[in-house]
Amino acid sequence: MAQRRDETLKDPKVSKDKDMEGKGLESKKTILDEGSLDDEDMTSQETNLTLKAELVKAKALAEDHYSQLQRLQADFDNYRKRTQKEKIELIKYASERLVGDLLPVLDNFDRAVSAAKVNPDFTSFSQGVEMILRQMQTALSKEGLKAMEAVGQPFDPNLHDAVLRVESEEYPENTVVEEVQKGYYLKEKLLRPCMVKVSN
Repeated sequence: MAQRRDETLKDPKVSKDKDMEGKGLESKKTILDEGSLDDEDMTSQETNLTLKAELVKAKALAEDHYSQLQRLQADFDNYRKRTQKEKIELIKYASERLVGDLLPVLDNFDRAVSAAKVNPDFTSFSQGVEMILRQMQTALSKEGLKAMEAVGQPFDPNLHDAVLRVESEEYPENTVVEEVQKGYYLKEKLLRPCMVKVSN
């Protein structure tokens, strides 16, 4: 080692060559480092561009979804207003068909009253009223109205309203013996209970 150092000191050319070799290595290393930095810069720029493109795309998609949401909300508001209006109309004119069916009955009552003033024949008037009654019963039965048959049935407080208790040899105890006022069903629903007399 001491001999090699001495040779180096004695031969300045060798020392100079080694210095040049060292500087060359450092220069190559610097170039490589700069190339590496350029690659990193390019990668960073590409990443930024990619992120910006994705952001623009995401914003466009969000705006599209927001527009769709606004349209759906407007459609729903219109639907709600329309159904509310239809509901009000339905409630307002729910009895339209029934009233239409009862108009002929009203007409016949008018005719009967007018005829009774001209011809006071009670028999004819009574027959006319009976015909009108049957006409009204027919119109109401079309709407689902049905009279309750109470006489001879066991008393049921859910269906019958007892107004009087009477002695009866014909019917057993706690049985409806007479209807004071008819009860009615509307389809399957109890519309009005029957007012009855019940046996003791």
